[in-house]
Amino acid sequence: MPFAQINLIEGRTEAQKRAVIEKVTQALVEAVGAPIEAVRVQIIEVPSTNWGIAGVSAKDRGR
Repeated sequence: MPFAQINLIEGRTEAQKRAVIEKVTQALVEAVGAPIEAVRVQIIEVPSTNWGIAGVSAKDRGR
């Protein structure tokens, strides 16, 4: 059973997260031949204060 864990800075819409789930699922079906029913996708949303980019929080970088 393929399991994809996606980490994103919080703030995406439900529609955007649905699209991520759909496209990642389809990519795994195509890439490894897994049945769609076996694919699992988990989105973890991280506050921008907890996400660092080049030594600075994403929030401080304006994200």
